[in-house]
Amino acid sequence: MRELAGKTAFVTGGASGIGFALGRAFAAAGMKVMLADIEADALAAAVKTLRDVAPDVRGVACDVADADSVERAAEAAGEAFGKVHVVCNNAGVGGGSGIDDISVDTWRWVIDVNLMRVVHGIRSFLPRIRSHGEGGHIVNTASMAGMNSGMGFSPYSASKFAVVNMSEGLATRLKPLGIGVTVLCPGWVRSRISESGRNRPERYGPTRTPDPASRAGGLAAQIAELVRSELDPADVAAQVLTAIREDELYVFTHHGANWRAELEERFAAILAAMDKAADR
Repeated sequence: MRELAGKTAFVTGGASGIGFALGRAFAAAGMKVMLADIEADALAAAVKTLRDVAPDVRGVACDVADADSVERAAEAAGEAFGKVHVVCNNAGVGGGSGIDDISVDTWRWVIDVNLMRVVHGIRSFLPRIRSHGEGGHIVNTASMAGMNSGMGFSPYSASKFAVVNMSEGLATRLKPLGIGVTVLCPGWVRSRISESGRNRPERYGPTRTPDPASRAGGLAAQIAELVRSELDPADVAAQVLTAIREDELYVFTHHGANWRAELEERFAAILAAMDKAADR
């Protein structure tokens, strides 16, 4: 999709962080934008801010873990702008569990938001994009945690690995239909993901704060510090716009030696195991 002006973008998690930056970038590119978020006040503020960039910006309350809520948001986008061309399944939460205190509620919450929101978004929007026949693009936000296992036994990593796989499979199926797919794998980006518990619905139980002295607690503190000091979400959004225009499947926001080394180590172990199987 090289021409974005006049088209419509739908972005979940659009009230802050990467989602808000995507909305701003789309608006600046001349697109109509529907922001979706679970936080009503933050959503209203985001819409108000982006209307200074472009007039055709709306907001809709949406719980991406709820398929019906996503479907209602898709209907609202259609009522507001007609056709939707770009869908960003971006909303996500951070949540750990580790091996010492495995919380089933936390696993369900993280999987429902980070993984099932992609399923819900595709289920609601793909038929609409196919029906207008003008092509489109789907952006699924994963993470570098979806490419390596540095976070250990974690619902966050598990969900992001799944999003990478789903995006790769989806790209193969949609390319003949003129619909592109991008999987966004950011490293540390300035956002509020370390404060995800603020939006945890009651149905998943209370937010559990890890013991600061534990490995999980230390990792949580490290993440909170990193997201305050790292990449500007606007830089991520600019890379995504390029990927949409160039029909690129992968967007890696970081290229440091440590990220690459972790991937090379993982891939080397996989290839070695395959070679061992061949020898047998």
